[in-house]
Amino acid sequence: MNFVWENTVLAIIAFVILYWLLSRYAFGPLFSIMEKRRELVMTQMNEAAQTREQAMAYVEEQKQALEQARKEAHDIIELSKQTGNKQAETILADAKSEANRLKDDAVREIQSEKNKAVAALRSELGSASVQIASKLIKKEVENGPAQEELVNQYLNEVGGRQ
Repeated sequence: MNFVWENTVLAIIAFVILYWLLSRYAFGPLFSIMEKRRELVMTQMNEAAQTREQAMAYVEEQKQALEQARKEAHDIIELSKQTGNKQAETILADAKSEANRLKDDAVREIQSEKNKAVAALRSELGSASVQIASKLIKKEVENGPAQEELVNQYLNEVGGRQ
């Protein structure tokens, strides 16, 4: 194998000229485009990271809002239970009060009817006593079997009217 120096020197000169031309006209714009692309990718990555952080913050806010809503719902349920219990107690107390009032009214009415019955009985006893006395006066009966018979007859009359 022969080594030709001239070809090697020409190849090196051509390579240097080609490198100089490429660096002047191709590498600059190419590196510029690559730098712009790198910046664009970095910007997009930063935006994606910010968006991810915002999404995480939004998710946390939503979790907190959901937890707050659950707590409020639980509080409302507890308040409803307490209100229901209070209303039930109030209704029971009102019912007991009404029952006691009705009972007291009934007792008063029974007492009134009893008093009326006693008054009527006294009135009848008074008129019956007057009748007995008048019968006794009409018949001058001595103490004996006739008087006992008259009293028994009167008692039977009084007993029959009740």
